[in-house]
Amino acid sequence: MIDVEVAGIAVPHPDAVFVAGEWAPAGDAIYAVISPATGQTVAEVALPSEKNGLAAVDAACVTGLTSWGGVPVAARVETCARFCALLESRLAEMETVWAVEAGMPVRYSRTLHRFGAIGAWTTALASAQDVLRDDSRSSPLGDVVVRREPAGVVVAIMSYNGPLVTMATKVIPALLAGCPVIVKAAIESQLIMRIVADCAADARFPAGALSILCGDADLGRLLAASPHVDMVSLTGGRTAAQEIIELTRQRFARTHLELGGKSPALILDDAPTQSVLKSLLPGATSGTGQVCALLSRILVSKSRHDEFVDQLRTAWEKLRIGDPLDPKTQIGPVSTPAALDRTERFIGRAIADGARVVAGGERPEGFDVGWYFEPTLITDVGEGSDLACNEVFGPVTAVLTYEDLEDGLRLANDTSFGLAATVYTGDREKGVECASRIRAGSVAINTYGPTLTAPYGGMKGSGWGREAGPEGILEFTELKQIVLGPE
Repeated sequence: MIDVEVAGIAVPHPDAVFVAGEWAPAGDAIYAVISPATGQTVAEVALPSEKNGLAAVDAACVTGLTSWGGVPVAARVETCARFCALLESRLAEMETVWAVEAGMPVRYSRTLHRFGAIGAWTTALASAQDVLRDDSRSSPLGDVVVRREPAGVVVAIMSYNGPLVTMATKVIPALLAGCPVIVKAAIESQLIMRIVADCAADARFPAGALSILCGDADLGRLLAASPHVDMVSLTGGRTAAQEIIELTRQRFARTHLELGGKSPALILDDAPTQSVLKSLLPGATSGTGQVCALLSRILVSKSRHDEFVDQLRTAWEKLRIGDPLDPKTQIGPVSTPAALDRTERFIGRAIADGARVVAGGERPEGFDVGWYFEPTLITDVGEGSDLACNEVFGPVTAVLTYEDLEDGLRLANDTSFGLAATVYTGDREKGVECASRIRAGSVAINTYGPTLTAPYGGMKGSGWGREAGPEGILEFTELKQIVLGPE
């Protein structure tokens, strides 16, 4: 098979798909990979067929459950460690092709991968044997062995905005737990996931343990609906989550949902402006706004609103827009035309509702091609408005004001989401107290989180279950008690 070269990087097996540990012939459908920076086709690759999806499920059931789930934890750790080492050796390649196909600046992905992905899989590898070890207890019936067993065949459905990190927080933990995994990556992740699959092939997973398919929503539905799939783990949006729930509920298959957010940055009156900006700026604008835990709502008291907005305006206007392959670029294009249209519609509705654009708000000058949009800061955003309540998934940040601390905490919780939050304050003890009152799975104090070395996930409409950390491995296990009666 002939590799395709993109930005000087060889992308392996453009005419094949990775099924059950091997490259296999794909279907007849061809997908054009279009650069968000230019709007031009940079490669054509084959898409997985329904037959490929069914073959992946069959292999996971027939051989994966025993060839992978039945081996000692130490052996699984050894294979996964080999896989992760191969991924680390090819980070530069993946960051380059991801910039080309998704528009994510290499400056952003280098930070995300080195501190997010590597931290997540390093923690998982180090903790797997301890968290999966049998526990001995006593009972009136005799000694009891409490055992963690693999949850079964897992379908891991991933979004386009962080495929390598999701491999680290979802797929590696599921594999360590002993589950054969079928990865349904986003259709927009063709190039980066082919390199990931190439690393998986070199890691020599046993047959059936791992398949990687980059397909559309129909492929995801096919996999989730299979009666042979025991668990579906989704990173995505609410509509997709509702579909997964419907497809799995009749057979009581387990689901794990890592969904979106409308995360607040609650700035208390004692927080120094310049210290806040150091983490708030990247926390609100990274990934060109296409980050589920983005600090998309800035909450500031009415008494400090003008001061903060002036500082924020200056910071936003200095953000460098450009080619995602340029290491100096902070803001690249959004990844899809749909994201660009959605961003413009959100801003139009916000202005119609009485909000005021402070910075950005338009397509940038000098970018006549590609799906670029200025990082946008909007104030006078009303409670209950579309922009205050709903996820844009584009470079738009809303500023809302509160009266006092109680009102600020009320506003922080005034959302159907509950993924992440940050509290900025000069008093760490007060910050921790506020964190305990914010309903979110991750709350940071004076920084931008979450960390991916600890369990991470959402509350309310941001989903259920946890990824990352030792607990992320346990998410993909079932508990069993073995009661030892008389000999």
